[in-house]
Amino acid sequence: MSGSDHAQLHALVDGQVQGVGYRYFVKNTADALALTGWVRNKWDGRVEVLAEGPREALEQLLEKLRRGPSSAFVSDVKIDWNPSSGAYTRFNVAPSE
Repeated sequence: MSGSDHAQLHALVDGQVQGVGYRYFVKNTADALALTGWVRNKWDGRVEVLAEGPREALEQLLEKLRRGPSSAFVSDVKIDWNPSSGAYTRFNVAPSE
């Protein structure tokens, strides 16, 4: 499933992003964009996202990550771009770290 236009986005989202439906907002967005990977809460209050798919779809996801659902407040999103691993078949909410 890896192609030249496919990439991996790794994001750490800071702000009021736990306990506000943020992970399910990310999952629904990723599903709508046909992305694979996962989202999870981190012990330090951030949310971590690892998503793979077409770069254009990942850019759309990143826009949504920066906004979040109306119940959240996003103060920062740190991102890394990597080559797609092709290791995921769907997008999941992973157990918290």
